[in-house]
Amino acid sequence: MKVNVSGHHCDITEQVQEDVQEKFSKIASHFPTLISIDIIVTKEHGEYSAEVATKYEGTKIGVTGKHSVMYPAITQARKKLDAALKHRKGQLKADLHDKPEVTTPEIAHEIIQGMDLK
Repeated sequence: MKVNVSGHHCDITEQVQEDVQEKFSKIASHFPTLISIDIIVTKEHGEYSAEVATKYEGTKIGVTGKHSVMYPAITQARKKLDAALKHRKGQLKADLHDKPEVTTPEIAHEIIQGMDLK
């Protein structure tokens, strides 16, 4: 999986890129069909924002993590992305299962008429 990291109003060093690659390696192992993840780290008004976007099974997924320090913002975005990908994977798995069908709908007044209320 390719991880693209870019910065807006902040410098992305080799150390930051290595750390991001390490943090997102777990996601790559859990979701092998992911091809790439785009991460944009932005600093505005003393707060870091990490925007993560990817495409999984035909659906665009994007999350944002915010914190006053860069690394926790990236970690928060990773956790949110992992949760969003798990949710999407669950939706795809749920579509494969047959839904139970009701064969005879029970109507309340029919049940009450059949009861001996004396």
